[in-house]
Amino acid sequence: MAVLKRIASLLCLLAAGGAAAAEIAVAPGESIAAAIARAAAGDVIRIERGRYEERLLIDKPLTLKGIGRPTVSGGLDGDTIRIVAEDVVIDGLIVSNSGDSLREQNAGIYIQPGAHRAVVRNCDLSYNLFGLWIEKADDVRVENNLITGKRDYRSSQRGNGIQLYNTTGARIIGNRISFVRDAIYVDVSHRAVFRGNRLHHSRYGTHYMNSYYNLWEDNDSWMNRGGLALMEVRDQVVRNNRAWGNSDHGIMLRTIQDAVVENNVVAGNARGFFIYDAEYNTLRGNLVIDNVVGVHLWAGSKNNKVERNDFISNREQVRYVGARDEVWGREEGNHWSNYLGWDRDGDGHGDVPYEANDVVDRLSWRHPMIKLLLASPAVQTLRMVGRQFPLLRAPSVVDPQPRMQPDKKDWREWLGKHFPGAR
Repeated sequence: MAVLKRIASLLCLLAAGGAAAAEIAVAPGESIAAAIARAAAGDVIRIERGRYEERLLIDKPLTLKGIGRPTVSGGLDGDTIRIVAEDVVIDGLIVSNSGDSLREQNAGIYIQPGAHRAVVRNCDLSYNLFGLWIEKADDVRVENNLITGKRDYRSSQRGNGIQLYNTTGARIIGNRISFVRDAIYVDVSHRAVFRGNRLHHSRYGTHYMNSYYNLWEDNDSWMNRGGLALMEVRDQVVRNNRAWGNSDHGIMLRTIQDAVVENNVVAGNARGFFIYDAEYNTLRGNLVIDNVVGVHLWAGSKNNKVERNDFISNREQVRYVGARDEVWGREEGNHWSNYLGWDRDGDGHGDVPYEANDVVDRLSWRHPMIKLLLASPAVQTLRMVGRQFPLLRAPSVVDPQPRMQPDKKDWREWLGKHFPGAR
């Protein structure tokens, strides 16, 4: 049945393509909905600059093209634009004032199940509960949009900037999103590309759940609670991103397997990486700098390959909770700015292993007031004794051949990018 529907849709498009697509102009004072009603599949509706107070239902393959950035306002009720047909393009509109029902998932643009290959580009979506809600629609493209939420609402009462649910093949590229709950929320959505997005002043820059084979590349997440949260996912590629100044974590890897996380900058966060129940992942070439905690590692996170990362000027490089040592840098080593060893043979690697934590670190986590005494002779003596007597030694992240110099030569540019009031 689905195949027959697809064939019928293609035949309609071919029939429409037999004649040149018509262009329908809509001027201020006229109705966009009326133009949609009289348009044929494949037509282009050109909307002149002005303000249009109406809610739109697009039920055939059309292009809505804004001329001079006209505004479509939903009057604070329901969805401003709902797309139900395949192959719809929305280009160059200001879409605003959706309703505020979280139960009804009110959105500036709602792409409902079956509305495959929708394109939303060059639009401003402002003062909507959800900017875009995309559900069971494949191969959707969302490009170069500015999305801001109902910023006078409390964070928990806002919707997400872009919500993807049960989709395949989405392309989310070059969007700027702020003042929403989560800038991009991804649930049960696979084989998507997220590239060049700028995400700030939200709960999470991006929140992934139960999604596989996605690419997250060249995105910036700053001044959120969390920059990027990957939860219960596998086979992700996360590379060349920047997460800084987030009040909790830069990048969270939670219940994740078979991911590659490489060449990211994670700077000035409360925790750079928060790694929980993560196995068989590769972390390579990341700059982890000037965080309160560089990496918080716990809950059975093991069998991960961690190579050629630079850990620089984090107040606490690694906070590790485990029953045995976790070895990082077996093949190439990582750089640690607080490494006190030496390189007598000049091969660029330290001659003694780096150990991230000791018995004093463990005591300070359990009894935070000890931090007041960290510079005292007694505590320094305890550190020395713990290193000399293995019975007192605490399990730690161990790098057997730490790199003496960082790979990232521009690391100084990332110092001081903190969340306001965090330090």
